Amino acid sequence: MSDAANISVAAMTPKVRFSPRRVWTLAMATVTQLVRMKILVFLLLFCLMAIGLGFAFSVINPEQQLNLLKSVTLGALQIFSIVFGVVATALLLPKDLEDRTLYTILSKPVPRFDYLLGKLLGVLMMIGGGLIVMDVVLSLILWLRQSMVFEDAVARMRLEKMDSPEVVEQVREIVARQGLTWNLHWAVWAIFLKASVVTMVALLLSCIASSTLFTIIMTFCITIIGHGHALIREFFFQPHLSGWAGRAAALLLAAICPDLAQFDIVDSVVNGEIVPWAAVYDMTGIAALYVTVYLFVTHLLFVEKEL
Repeated sequence: MSDAANISVAAMTPKVRFSPRRVWTLAMATVTQLVRMKILVFLLLFCLMAIGLGFAFSVINPEQQLNLLKSVTLGALQIFSIVFGVVATALLLPKDLEDRTLYTILSKPVPRFDYLLGKLLGVLMMIGGGLIVMDVVLSLILWLRQSMVFEDAVARMRLEKMDSPEVVEQVREIVARQGLTWNLHWAVWAIFLKASVVTMVALLLSCIASSTLFTIIMTFCITIIGHGHALIREFFFQPHLSGWAGRAAALLLAAICPDLAQFDIVDSVVNGEIVPWAAVYDMTGIAALYVTVYLFVTHLLFVEKEL
């Protein structure tokens, strides 16, 4: 066929555009696929066990009781969201290749970007749904525990003849600050943002790796490095690099391994500190930037991938 004929055929071929409805369909299919894999059930049982451990330790100080409950449960949510995001994402593409579902989807007029975005959205919907359920459960447990802790503290002070109005009010303020506040929900939101970035890293690696185990191991390595940016800059960059060279090295490190310490507000929430709105905006913007850039790179790699 001549070049003119090829150009004519290409011009007559309708272009397939981005379709939010198609992405939503792929996302819902991904959710169904993940539910059938029963990963979520195992991880939810793990989180429920962690919440039970939050009640297992006996401490006298009311502040310690509430701190321990928040620390254990929020830590469990962090582990749940990251492990689920990495494992589920690393398994999706190989499973679609094994079941030949990927070939069936791409043989239809479905752009590869829609497929990637649908898979990512499906995993994030599962993580977000699980975190919302656990946030509701944790809020209810913390609210009940808060009331119990305050009543126990007042009863103990009454027995010791120390229940003056000033002391009772002081205990009430401490329990209220360490109990159920909006900061708890911001901590869960930060956990979701961190899991979204880690999931995006796993999706990127799964497009270039031929082994699921390699994707999982490398993603966890990047996650560990992402939590240690400050240490790397202090021990490797500052003694040897200064000025623009140090900043360039830090930017290169942040581009390769996302700085996950930006989302670490759990310790502040556990200690009863107030999380400002500016911090929430910053975390959301940083996560959106990471996901957008990594999704663009993943698309470039997936388009060139031979299937």
